Amino acid sequence: MRDAVRVWIVPVAVPADELARYRAVLDADERDRAARLGAGALRDRFTVAHGALRVLAGRAAGAPPAALTWHRGRYGKPALTGPWSGLHTSLSYSGDLVAVALSEGRPVGVDIQHVAPGGDPISASARFFDPREARHVAAGPDPAGRALRFTRLWARKEAAVKAAGGRLWPNLAVPVHRADVVECVEPAGPHRLADLRTPAGYAVAVALAGDRRYAVECHTGLGHDR
Repeated sequence: MRDAVRVWIVPVAVPADELARYRAVLDADERDRAARLGAGALRDRFTVAHGALRVLAGRAAGAPPAALTWHRGRYGKPALTGPWSGLHTSLSYSGDLVAVALSEGRPVGVDIQHVAPGGDPISASARFFDPREARHVAAGPDPAGRALRFTRLWARKEAAVKAAGGRLWPNLAVPVHRADVVECVEPAGPHRLADLRTPAGYAVAVALAGDRRYAVECHTGLGHDR
């Protein structure tokens, strides 16, 4: 799947036994981070997200999910280590959904964003985005339309930055609207973007390093092999 990316959209709400299976594959650091989130929904969402990533990456790598290890790059991008280093992963979660992306040979980034009601997308886009994108957001038909436009652009920018392994803020002004290939500024380089179909109220984008075209497979849930 060198010129392909596989994406899974996973619900946060799972039965207690499934949540326990996700928790069982986490490493000590992940369990500690989950515990620091308290005993509520934030902890469970973290557990599902990181457990699902391990299950899916382990399935692709032919390795036990609990055995996988990642190290963080200069700006925090996790990368698989050891014999699994050729498999690239990306994880995002927002609202009640988790997105996991896998690719071989090309760094990948995925971002899922819940379209938040309220807020001021016009001011935010004018502050952070390219002026053409700010005008696109402002031209939305109503508050919901403007929020959706802003969220779609934000997800595209996040996906590209995650694939690049850079920081978000220096790249927020990089134009991504209607762009198949975007040039990140830190670190510099091309990344090809794709938008994914998602449930109402969400935006999901994926990016792979380089300008070569690729296929996208999108799945709902983890499937039968959990």
